[in-house]
Amino acid sequence: MRRRRFLQNSIVGAGSAHAALGSLMAAPTAWANAEGFSWDELVDKAKNDAKRPYRDTRTPIPDYWKNISFDEYRQINFDGEQSVWQGEGDFEIQLFHLGLYFDRAVKVNEIVEGHAQPLHYAPDMFTFNRFEPDTPMPDIGFSGFRVHYPLNTPAYHDEFAVFQGASYFRLIGRGHGYGQSARGLAIDTASQKGEEFPYFSEFWLEKPSPTDTALRVYARLDSPSCTGAFRFVVRPRTESQIDVRARIFPRRAIDKIGIAPLTSMFLFGENSERRFDDFRPEVHDTDGLMVHAGSGEWIWRPLADRKNLTVSSYAGSQPRGFGLVQRDREFARYQDLEARYHLRPSMWIQPLGEWGDGRVELVEIPSDSEINDNIVSYWVPDRPVQAGDDLEFAYILNAFSDKNRWPPGGRVEATRIGTAARPGATEQVAPDARLFVIDFNGGDLPHLAADQPVEAIANTSVGYIKPSICQKNPQTGGWRAFFDFFPDGAQSADLRCYLRMRQHALSETWSYLWTA
Repeated sequence: MRRRRFLQNSIVGAGSAHAALGSLMAAPTAWANAEGFSWDELVDKAKNDAKRPYRDTRTPIPDYWKNISFDEYRQINFDGEQSVWQGEGDFEIQLFHLGLYFDRAVKVNEIVEGHAQPLHYAPDMFTFNRFEPDTPMPDIGFSGFRVHYPLNTPAYHDEFAVFQGASYFRLIGRGHGYGQSARGLAIDTASQKGEEFPYFSEFWLEKPSPTDTALRVYARLDSPSCTGAFRFVVRPRTESQIDVRARIFPRRAIDKIGIAPLTSMFLFGENSERRFDDFRPEVHDTDGLMVHAGSGEWIWRPLADRKNLTVSSYAGSQPRGFGLVQRDREFARYQDLEARYHLRPSMWIQPLGEWGDGRVELVEIPSDSEINDNIVSYWVPDRPVQAGDDLEFAYILNAFSDKNRWPPGGRVEATRIGTAARPGATEQVAPDARLFVIDFNGGDLPHLAADQPVEAIANTSVGYIKPSICQKNPQTGGWRAFFDFFPDGAQSADLRCYLRMRQHALSETWSYLWTA
């Protein structure tokens, strides 16, 4: 069996907008050549570098590799026989090759007993299948790595985590397929000045013992606006987790910094008013933003296919959690045998420590293709970010399929929108009046008889609503709320609805941004 102390680089599937992230890769540094390694040293290095002007230290890759086709890049696969730590425990590491969109080299190091050694590139670490390179790649590093573990069966080491491209990383649990991505940091997302993409310039992988059930990964972040040190404790499970600790050191004032960003795709769903010529009923990695506010309120915000870039905010203090969630879990919702959207994971951010005042922000970007990630969510602290600050955040990232305790009460199962004009009705309504139908289920709702006094409490920021009706849905066992919304000339409105009985809330709060 051949083994090298290196890693691989093959593409991790053809995920939705990763093709658009090509120029946002990570560059090498020289510091990892030192023998010793510690978290404190990594933090000190990032802090000291923030006092110096940003310098793009990327090593150019040959033009030949930047110009290969997507199909050629997909043919490059790491030789599994050379996986790092193969046969030494449950965790194995494979590396990704540079090329195409992934044109910024990242250095990868192995930590053994507190000492770091770089993993060097060699062509025979990879198989190129039908693709025969004309120009050799120099030993300048890799574009990222993936982590393997016997997740679904003891007989096979499944790929379950990927770090590749800018500060992007992905995670799945048992039975999942890759979908949305997480990021280390977001800067000036959806701002007029344009978004900046920080990148992980170097990784350190701590060799686990044969009995370890978690993998420790360290990363150095760099960008024109800041530096950072990250520690990831990766735990493969049915609901896989990553414990994230981050120290951020701004080089300059940052208008908007996004903590714990998530990136996803939504093309259309049951609430879409814009029609796509597609045989599939729905196409999305996730269908809603879920927020557990510091006040204790649970909020569900269905995603929508927008005509214009839209930014929504949920302000509060000390968030208890937020995430982009895929609630539709039935194959019939999608009818897609290849993409298998019903198996794509939800992701939940559980803050640790004090995050203070701020807001959960949701960005929805117009898109006509499922290859583009067009949904972003993150936490924005209220406190201004200035040069010389030391920002520290910790949280747990959960990848899951379904979790009845999130939220613990009734939850929204579907949002449907149509014209408020009723067939055969004698009363005329404004042409822009819309009917909203919201299905709730879970918590106490299935156990309530149809004659119980359940109310739908709905309101709008502009215009008006009438009537607001709630009734038992015998087909699902849940309850359905519906109302007509009259914009009254407005171009947008914030709508809210929840179910209650005898002044007691039975459900989370449905929150929706309607636009003309």
